[in-house]
Amino acid sequence: MGVSFLSTTPSLIPTAPQPSSNPRHSLHVGTIRCNRIECDGADEDRFRRRDVLKCLGATLSMELVASSGPSVEMAAAADLIQRRQRSEFLSDVKGTLLKAIKGKPDIIPSLLTLALNDAMTYDKFVGYKIWGPKWINTIQKISRPENKGLSAALNSLEESKKEIDSYSKGGPISFSDLIQYAAQTAVKSTFIASAIRKCGGNEEKGNILYAAYGSNGQFYYDLEFISSIPVWGLFDKQFGRADSQEPDPEGRVPQWDKASVQEMKDKFKAVGFGPRQLAVMSAFLGPDQMATEALLAMDPDVTPWVQKYQRSRETVSQTDYEGIVLNVDLITTLTKLSCLGQQINYEAYTYPVRKVDFSKLKL
Repeated sequence: MGVSFLSTTPSLIPTAPQPSSNPRHSLHVGTIRCNRIECDGADEDRFRRRDVLKCLGATLSMELVASSGPSVEMAAAADLIQRRQRSEFLSDVKGTLLKAIKGKPDIIPSLLTLALNDAMTYDKFVGYKIWGPKWINTIQKISRPENKGLSAALNSLEESKKEIDSYSKGGPISFSDLIQYAAQTAVKSTFIASAIRKCGGNEEKGNILYAAYGSNGQFYYDLEFISSIPVWGLFDKQFGRADSQEPDPEGRVPQWDKASVQEMKDKFKAVGFGPRQLAVMSAFLGPDQMATEALLAMDPDVTPWVQKYQRSRETVSQTDYEGIVLNVDLITTLTKLSCLGQQINYEAYTYPVRKVDFSKLKL
């Protein structure tokens, strides 16, 4: 059974962050004034020495402020270098994962379920979260009931990890990052496949449709709330998840194909989600999305959302706001899910830049 998300081409107005009118570091020009104090007798030398010390202190303070400029600039430059390194590495990671998924499209539902199961050990009421297995615990994790049928997806990720680690300059990628970005890539691939189908199988037109749709961009414009809302941008910033040192306890993740809707609702509530998020994640709850939605539609709390997202997939209007809701809700939920209990290391996968000794260059 395939996975279906995108189905329409709503009208979007791309927006971009506006540059700040205030510079991050501004230069303040100041003056130093030494007052001449009239005095007579024995106090003359004392007052003059005091004024001299005041002037000297002010001068030194101004020099220290001025000298801090290059340090700030160096720190900003280092930050830009790290951002570029992470961005380039993430782009390569996505390329590797996309290649793997294109070669094995049948693993897409399993990749989605794997991402969901890996996050569901979090409990907002106790703050408990152990993220991702270490490789020595993979067999133990995959043998659990909730992970039944996910071995092929996990094996594919192991192959991708070997390739990614071989070209990484900033250390091996964590399994936690790998699982979540594999899910993101899987979702994107379904968006693209749906767009291509809408264009009668024309791949070029389908990719253009997908680009115009906005799901691969940073923002879309919400005509109802008159505000720009991030699409995949925030997800991509959360790059630097850490693996745990031990597997999480058993019994925290339901067997989705055997769980009742109430059990699903309770589990989603434990991680801070509600019926809306449960409905939008229907493709993550097992290989048969239609059967999952039929089960969810039997619950009065979830039914309105199931119907809403089904209409979103069925709509063909290019201007229908309804058609954009499913994808944005899905991306927003997946972004929140992927970061539950995590402390993102925003310096992960960066590496020292080799300095060039210009004195040794032969011109």
